[in-house]
Amino acid sequence: MQRNATTQFPILLVHGLFGFDRIGGFELFHGIKQALRSAGARVFIPHLSATHCNEIRGEQLLAQIDRVLSGTGAGRVNLIGHGQGALAARYSAATAPDKVASVTSVSGPNHGSELADFLHRALTPGRLPGHVASKVATLFADFITLLGGQAQLPATAVATLAALTTEGVGAFNDKYPQGLPMNWGGNGPERVNGVRYYSWSGTLPALPVGLDATNPLQVFCRAFSQYFITEAGQNDGMVGRFSSHLGKVIRSDYPMDHLDTLHRPFGKTARGTDPIMLYLRHAERLRKAGL
Repeated sequence: MQRNATTQFPILLVHGLFGFDRIGGFELFHGIKQALRSAGARVFIPHLSATHCNEIRGEQLLAQIDRVLSGTGAGRVNLIGHGQGALAARYSAATAPDKVASVTSVSGPNHGSELADFLHRALTPGRLPGHVASKVATLFADFITLLGGQAQLPATAVATLAALTTEGVGAFNDKYPQGLPMNWGGNGPERVNGVRYYSWSGTLPALPVGLDATNPLQVFCRAFSQYFITEAGQNDGMVGRFSSHLGKVIRSDYPMDHLDTLHRPFGKTARGTDPIMLYLRHAERLRKAGL
């Protein structure tokens, strides 16, 4: 079936923490940008700081929104943010709603991340027993090395974690509550200040279906999942299912880990769920909504 993604406004795919052109050896938003363009959408990938607070990344995004609007002649943009990119998108929409038609959160920590809570404690001296802190810090550093080839954990990464903790995002939400659910696990308002809000996310697929045990990114997500308490068994390895809810929740339990929702892993999909198709369907959803 030929998809029609000719949205009225351009789409900006906003990366999250550690995101640049490539992640884990794959192009960022691998195949998604090309598929959307082939279906008629105007698509851009803004480049934000790999590690920084939500407000600074949001300001960087606003500057690039202005360039897209100037270059295309469009009046507004559709923002689709993955992970921390969702918080940058929310900031941009809250502070400049006249420039943003919609915000879509994909696996976004809209109520904070229990993993960030645990990592922040592990990387703060004296907050956890030494052997536990060492194990977690090593796991996280190995993950960063896999993503970007960095030999050491960047100091900015440690500082950025504070912005992704439950407390850090809670303070962010106090200032920018647009689209947030009133009740835990529910839907938020779909339209605020003329901006439409949507979200979707996944949960770790059960073994062995849908999981390639040789995929190191999936192995790390499964290892990180053990540090969730409130949303144990209801997370994608980095963000809890209900913590991801924003605006109209399309679905929050797709059988995919946190990085599956960013790209198609090694050409395989979990339980028939194709992340590229999710983006195409959403572009059609935006088009039908006049966005």
